Amino acid sequence: MRHLSRLADYCSITNMHTKNLAIVWAPNLLRSKQIESACFSGTAAFMEVRIQSVVVEFILNHVDVLFSSKLSSVIRDGAGL
Repeated sequence: MRHLSRLADYCSITNMHTKNLAIVWAPNLLRSKQIESACFSGTAAFMEVRIQSVVVEFILNHVDVLFSSKLSSVIRDGAGL
């Protein structure tokens, strides 16, 4: 995720800002067996991928906070480890 976030830093050159990166990478990062099954209609699959891209975009925009060592220690301490 940090790598994709760093790629977004070069969006003025590549035009791959966090939204575009999320659209491209979300189906692979948040793969859903339901979408891959034949019972999912085209519209439902599109909505699922849209939700996935919003989640990945959020993660990319907040990668420094979400993957910081400080947050990791707070989570670890809260879990009683």
